[in-house]
Amino acid sequence: MLMLSVDSSAAPASVCLFEDGKVIADYYLNTGFTHSQTLMAMTESVLKISGKSADMIDVYAVNSGPGSFTGVRIGVSAVKGMAYASDKPCIEVSTLQSMAYNFLGSHAVICACMDARRSQVYNALFRVNGDEIERLCDDRAIAIEDLLPELQALNDEIILVGDGAELVFGSTDNASVRLAAPQLRYQRASSVAMAALEKYNRGESVTPAALMPRYLRLSQAERERNAKKEREGNET
Repeated sequence: MLMLSVDSSAAPASVCLFEDGKVIADYYLNTGFTHSQTLMAMTESVLKISGKSADMIDVYAVNSGPGSFTGVRIGVSAVKGMAYASDKPCIEVSTLQSMAYNFLGSHAVICACMDARRSQVYNALFRVNGDEIERLCDDRAIAIEDLLPELQALNDEIILVGDGAELVFGSTDNASVRLAAPQLRYQRASSVAMAALEKYNRGESVTPAALMPRYLRLSQAERERNAKKEREGNET
């Protein structure tokens, strides 16, 4: 089974080819170029250099959020388009959960944190015990000050990952909390593939039409539009 997985949920972008449980190509780019400029070129590159073609792909996977609204939308749209063209199934992966797969083989609680602005993070907690990953809470947007007591209550080593990890680390004096090493701290398509494989084996694929972004909260533009409507309603 050949899978193509994609992540564009934050500043870096990555594309992975994953065949029969093994990474055969993994392209990671963090240059500051927009994902609309790079993602399809990266996809074409990994296919070409690995001697594969798009019609050989059996399933597509993507980090469907949370994360950058624009980045998530670009990644999901790219995967939808490729999967539509070949009528292949898709796997939605939580961006937060995919980062826990960077730590397979360890024994710790992974605290995935993505900067959600306004002193909040998109967050979820996962306990990694060797090859097993246990989700401890749903994906959520949470104030950093509300997350810290939860971490204090855990009797485990806690590893912070994601682009919000340093925000949380700088707000705690908990000796059990540490930052992940930079090369393991961020989401990447190879981890998306590992998470997606488990979902695929459980029959949790979706059609391209059903593949959707999972933002967790409204975008700033949507919040401003709703606030404007509410003000206008109060004036009438």
